[in-house]
Amino acid sequence: MTFEIVDRIRKELFITGSALYEIVLAVSERVNRKIQIIRLHWQASTFLQQIDWIAMETGRQLADHLTRSRFTNGEHSVLAAMDAILARSMSQVHDLKQALLQVDTRIRDLKLEAVHDDLLKMQQDLSVRSARIERLTVARRAAAVGRSTRELPCSSSVHLVVIMRGAFLLAPSDDSDDVVFQSDDIVVLIGPESELSSCVTWFTSQRS
Repeated sequence: MTFEIVDRIRKELFITGSALYEIVLAVSERVNRKIQIIRLHWQASTFLQQIDWIAMETGRQLADHLTRSRFTNGEHSVLAAMDAILARSMSQVHDLKQALLQVDTRIRDLKLEAVHDDLLKMQQDLSVRSARIERLTVARRAAAVGRSTRELPCSSSVHLVVIMRGAFLLAPSDDSDDVVFQSDDIVVLIGPESELSSCVTWFTSQRS
């Protein structure tokens, strides 16, 4: 009996230690990702400042050459020098913009990783409770087309989170007017798996 208790305590300590290790690892990954994003934002800000400085310096040099051209007769040489200044500045700005695009892509990738982690955790929390998030596209001639949000044939356990229509987010609420569903709307529902299944056909199946 004593050995069973000791063995159980040992297993529980091992599970607790593993969970604590996973929590620490997850937090460290989040902190590391945020630090990387901050550094990339600082780098992007530096690139923008350099572009502004190049624009100011180019304007100063062009103004200086224009002033010189008034006191000299070598207009051809002055124009050639101004063309060289513009070409050099355009090349520098082009390189900085390419670097800025790479930084922006990296920032977006890191933010997508953070969102992906949050969605995975949310999905795990829901699956433990036999629930899920459902993303549906309203089919043409579906039963939902032309019907309002109040006519949603789902139980009170299923919640309509948002309707995405083009560039707009339509968040229905009890205080606002009803939103009428249109074809190609993207609908996000959340609720128990067994009850969500009955709602899917209302958005995806074509009306007879």
